[in-house]
Amino acid sequence: MEKFPHPVYKDTVLAPLFEGVKAHYVGAFRAINRAHLVMLTETGILKQEDSRQIAAALVDIDETVDVAALTYTGEVEDYFFLVEAELKKRLGPDLAGMLHTARSRNDMDHTVFKLTLKRHADTLIAKAHALAAALIDKAEAERDTLIVAYTHGQPAQPSTFGHYLAAAVEVLLRDIERLQAARANIDHCPMGAAAITTSGFPIDRQRMADLLGFAGPLRNSYGCIASVDYVTGFYAAIKLAFLHLGRLIQDMQFWSAFEVGQLHVPGSLVQISSIMPQKRNPVPIEHLRHLASMTAGRADAIVNTMHNTPFTDMNDSEGEVQVAGYATFESGGRVLDLLAALVSAVSIDAGRVAKNIDAACITVTELADTLVRREGLSFRQAHEIAATTARAVIAAGEPLGAGFAAFTAAFRALAGRDSTLGEPAFAEAVSARHFVAVRERFGGPGLQAMDEALAAYRATLAALSEQQDAGLARAAKAEATLDAAFAALLQE
Repeated sequence: MEKFPHPVYKDTVLAPLFEGVKAHYVGAFRAINRAHLVMLTETGILKQEDSRQIAAALVDIDETVDVAALTYTGEVEDYFFLVEAELKKRLGPDLAGMLHTARSRNDMDHTVFKLTLKRHADTLIAKAHALAAALIDKAEAERDTLIVAYTHGQPAQPSTFGHYLAAAVEVLLRDIERLQAARANIDHCPMGAAAITTSGFPIDRQRMADLLGFAGPLRNSYGCIASVDYVTGFYAAIKLAFLHLGRLIQDMQFWSAFEVGQLHVPGSLVQISSIMPQKRNPVPIEHLRHLASMTAGRADAIVNTMHNTPFTDMNDSEGEVQVAGYATFESGGRVLDLLAALVSAVSIDAGRVAKNIDAACITVTELADTLVRREGLSFRQAHEIAATTARAVIAAGEPLGAGFAAFTAAFRALAGRDSTLGEPAFAEAVSARHFVAVRERFGGPGLQAMDEALAAYRATLAALSEQQDAGLARAAKAEATLDAAFAALLQE
């Protein structure tokens, strides 16, 4: 057998894989080697003196081999065999080979990938928490700020900026729940599965999971090396989160357009035109839109790579695919950071909102509701009177509040009698403030309903944060435990 791989295979496959390990996996491999050595010693599979020598050699490799400076030559197949070769230099082949007792590159690889994916997941989830907190804070600050709410791209009803943002908060909190549930599915350790079927040695899989900061071992050993739902599950959750954020971002683009103008983006987040002096271009919104789409697309690419792959250990879910997925976290993290900053900085242009409310007669629903309550009409009859009033004031170029005469005429013509609503009562019925204030039902934009909702959102986010913190604390404790257990080997 030739010692070196074919040069094209080396350059197109093995060298890129080695670079991926250098960039992402050295720390995870180091932790697995140390944890496995501790476990083999504690179970009596390895003798204390042998373990001490292997531990000392691992430390020497870490201190003397600058992995980041290495160039792949093909002398060894991958990073795993590089470490084994370095151990042989220091210990000889027999003792060096003992570290690989009861394990395989199969279970090692998926453990490496899970350790790394958990780290990226935790960073992304923390940023999602920060965005949720920013949205809740903004919703609370703007819970009484009127906006025009749109359906089908047309002015529909008045609401508040706080109520709109609260809807986005609810979606984001559900997305965080999905991300954290998917993260929990990553948190099961494959070590001990070996190639496929575990081992005849009396290994302690729970101890390996504990030392590496996992919630526990993944039970079925075949599944440890074959199941990739920890990959597809988390990237699917990412795709949904950024697909949903993209809808919020698109609204911001629409709201900040000159013709709508209800969202004001401050100067620190706009760019000017090189030729048109009047232009204020809120380009961060465009960057958010394409970055959110790129993030969703990158996540989708990873999920789709797993399509129709065999249910076994295979390279389709490993090395290059895992590394390619990390770009998802890079673009996604930028979206979460920038969106949190943008949401905190924008404001609502009250003057434009008032003009659009008047021009579109969007309070007329409450006029119809008021006629049902106070005049005893059916909603269909009240709807017709309100619609006739709206058409009249729009044709006259007047706001609905100035349409009392048109309302009186419409009511007399369609109800066959005069309305009991005087001009002050009519003005209140078509007021945007009144429209929002009377909508105090559960989930509505009224102040009491909003206050109750905001308290619920804060409680949900706090519970999610507590859950996430528990996982981080377990990982930190495991790292300290592993460090202490490995140090004890060196002193035996």
